[in-house]
Amino acid sequence: MQPEALGELSAPVIEQVEIAAKYSGYIDRQKDEVERAAHFERLRLPLDFDYMQVAALSFEVRQKLQKHRPETLGQASRISGVTPAAISLLMVHLKKGGFKGFATQNEEASA
Repeated sequence: MQPEALGELSAPVIEQVEIAAKYSGYIDRQKDEVERAAHFERLRLPLDFDYMQVAALSFEVRQKLQKHRPETLGQASRISGVTPAAISLLMVHLKKGGFKGFATQNEEASA
């Protein structure tokens, strides 16, 4: 927008444009995070899954997951002490391991 055109806009409008320009990157990242969280809520974990067999996870995280038995990856991500890195490792393990239907089954259910 040309500087001379800004004079025609009210102060609140100019302020909103400046805020949108300044924070657009943060807003986009927040939207991505919300979408990722919603995706994790749709990814159901196997009921009989033995978290103690996931050697890549710390012993503490394995114990917490085994104790709480979350139904979805989203629930697992909200357990105190379960880091985003642990969630990523768990997801990789489920996709690559003996749970090949993990992603397919859950993606079909959400479609």
